[in-house]
Amino acid sequence: MKIDVLKTDGSSTGRQIDLSDEIFGIEPNSHAIYLSVKSYLANQRQGTHKTKERGEVRGGGKKPWKQKGRGGARAGTTRSPLWVGGGTIFGPKPREYRQDLPKKLKRLARTSAFSSKVKDEQLMIVEDFSFDTPKTKEFLQILHALDASGKKVLLLTNGNQTGVYKSGRNIPKVKVLEADKASTYDILNNQILVLQESAVNEIAKTFGNSGKVETDA
Repeated sequence: MKIDVLKTDGSSTGRQIDLSDEIFGIEPNSHAIYLSVKSYLANQRQGTHKTKERGEVRGGGKKPWKQKGRGGARAGTTRSPLWVGGGTIFGPKPREYRQDLPKKLKRLARTSAFSSKVKDEQLMIVEDFSFDTPKTKEFLQILHALDASGKKVLLLTNGNQTGVYKSGRNIPKVKVLEADKASTYDILNNQILVLQESAVNEIAKTFGNSGKVETDA
């Protein structure tokens, strides 16, 4: 599968990059994507939620009134869950939400996510660019040239590019990640997926393909 490589000004470089059909050309497996996204979101939860039950609420040690003779219901504590200020019945307790998935399933989910982006025509390949210092204005100009301004964009870079990351982190709806660290959720949670040209090779390596991706002049 071949796709045009764009310049940062939005025009074509005249080159095409050959994307691996094993990564970008499979039939997306929606259930694998669902399981991977569900696992990712579950793993983001801290699980530190806690409410106090009847025995944990301070006070209420004294019986509020005598057992009999008042004509009302019996009460042993003012911290009963039935009372205002009382404990909680079956409230949440700290727990671990982590979900682990088989490696083959996670691999299938990521390839399905990349293939889904290609299928929906939401993937762009742009020539490599970098900034020595943060340049948000220039980053915005690149997005505008790619017709991605104002849209939810994920840019995948080859390795840690601090200048590019800092240039994009203050732009609403824009996220910059290293290509080998993008999860299935990250790949899908955007309107446009932009890959730097050299990032395609980095993605291929994460799937066990160490060969260089061919580019046609």
